[in-house]
Amino acid sequence: MAPRSPAGNAGYVLETELLGAGFSRIGGIDEAGRGPLAGPVVAAAVILPPPPWVGGLADLNGIDDSKRLSPGSREALHLAILRHALAFGIGQAEREEIDARNILQATLLAMSRAVDAIAPPPQYLLVDGRQLPPSLPCPARAVVGGDRLSLSVAAASIVAKVTRDRMMRQLAERYPGYGWESNFGYPTREHRQALLSLGVTPEHRRSYAPVREALSHQGLPLPPRG
Repeated sequence: MAPRSPAGNAGYVLETELLGAGFSRIGGIDEAGRGPLAGPVVAAAVILPPPPWVGGLADLNGIDDSKRLSPGSREALHLAILRHALAFGIGQAEREEIDARNILQATLLAMSRAVDAIAPPPQYLLVDGRQLPPSLPCPARAVVGGDRLSLSVAAASIVAKVTRDRMMRQLAERYPGYGWESNFGYPTREHRQALLSLGVTPEHRRSYAPVREALSHQGLPLPPRG
């Protein structure tokens, strides 16, 4: 039977099959930040050493879909992943690119940038979702729910989530009142009320309906849709 992660819920079945086919540098890709009203979308690509892990790699145990982990667990695993990964890359698409391209195309662009940051490139990639980013340097497979089915994708989901959350905390210091230090740009009640009372910041995605509604509420011209 193909191995699972030693103490987590994301399996290693897909990677095991690829290892058996002769691929050794297998990367996982995932993103964070498709749903927020503000900030960039961030993607990560991670190549893990294959389990079983013993000794110094035991701190990788517990890798799972980032949404299923507590903030403390995510932070600890993020540190362990960056310490032990054979390679990793981070890419992002900015608010302007999201509005110009739409969130799907901006996400795929961020994924491509994450892969481009890895040298030498992976030999095979597992990508969370239904669509592959363009211009990948190797064969790849799109996996729906990949962050629960692939250890490499789950690791990438953790790196992307922690990286983006840190970015949003920094932006919260520049634009106080929107709650980005805790809602990370997602459309919470606090955030939507702040949009109406404080206005739209340069970091807000103009192509998203609540932001366009806030611009209209303030009597400001609406930008063309991307």
